[in-house]
Amino acid sequence: MLNQNTKPTLLLLITEDWYFWSHRLPIARAAQSVGFKVIIATRIDKHKELIEQEGFRLIPILLKRKNYNPFKEILSLLEIIQIYRSERPTIVHHVAMKPILYGSLAAWFTGITGVVNALAGLGHIFISKEPKTFIFRLIIKRIFQILLNRSNTRVIIQNPDDRQLLMSGCSLGPNKLRLINGAGVNTNEFNYVPELGGILLVILASRMLWDKGIIEFVNAAEILKKKNIQARFALVGRVDEESPSAIPISQLEKWNNAGVVEWWGHSDKMPQIFAQSHIVCLPTFYGEGIPKVLIEAAASGRPIVTTNTPGCREIVRNGVNGLLIPPKNVQALADALQFLIENPDIRREMGVRGRNIAVNEFSEEKVVKETMAVYEELLA
Repeated sequence: MLNQNTKPTLLLLITEDWYFWSHRLPIARAAQSVGFKVIIATRIDKHKELIEQEGFRLIPILLKRKNYNPFKEILSLLEIIQIYRSERPTIVHHVAMKPILYGSLAAWFTGITGVVNALAGLGHIFISKEPKTFIFRLIIKRIFQILLNRSNTRVIIQNPDDRQLLMSGCSLGPNKLRLINGAGVNTNEFNYVPELGGILLVILASRMLWDKGIIEFVNAAEILKKKNIQARFALVGRVDEESPSAIPISQLEKWNNAGVVEWWGHSDKMPQIFAQSHIVCLPTFYGEGIPKVLIEAAASGRPIVTTNTPGCREIVRNGVNGLLIPPKNVQALADALQFLIENPDIRREMGVRGRNIAVNEFSEEKVVKETMAVYEELLA
């Protein structure tokens, strides 16, 4: 428990309120429980009342992930500087690329003494092959080299590949980096449920982005349906219009109407969806940290088919709790799904092993404990 006479303030800067609620709420609760005053600075959508009911102070911000207007970007930066100047937080915790860039600049200008930068994967900027993105990536690496090497800064990454990239590409020392396994999972909420009977259900749950391997999933489903493989294939997730990789609603509806895959949209009842599923699939090439949906699927006792890419291979061990395939390989994806569909005993054994991996390595309690240790380090 922290000294209540010198109660510190923790400010989390994050672009979307829904992302805070789904990925960082347990950390904010834990900080509050040990004596931090907790402030959430985020864009407000649908979670205002829920966040305020937790006892956190909520500050709306203008910052958007998708914005190409330089004037608005400058206004967003100035807004964050003003928030930091008026609130004087002891520790600021920035989540994802833009909050890290703008928040670190604001912390520098205002003399904030403790900065945590949490990268949930390196995302679109670090995987895109577009020339303009390549140039932007070089600029980002240089800015990271300057801002993330400050003495009062720690950087949380989620997988060893990102750690190595930041050390080699941004000259970050290992003393600045803390490897924490994703956002964690509530292993009581996402519990093991035996498979249901009936036609097998394969789900892909994520934001509806091309980079998540959505088209590969659709094409693999088409291959299996042409082979008369008896299974349903469903897409579960929101349309993220803030991302340059967003799939239009019209395209999702077209696939749904054609009967190849079902699009269910966003759901707040993922434990129930995992319970009715038989296989979870994520053929991503996005530049993940550790996909939370895969941790939740493993905790729910479901075998996983995903790509052999950073973050995904941290939760899925090939042949143990799922199958790893090359990214953008539709035939390999179809073959892996067919294998699990046709081998129920192997499928169930993988599910049990996945549950054990999630409980032992990716629990919410473990992630919260390790994050709180970073806060304590900065306070010391």
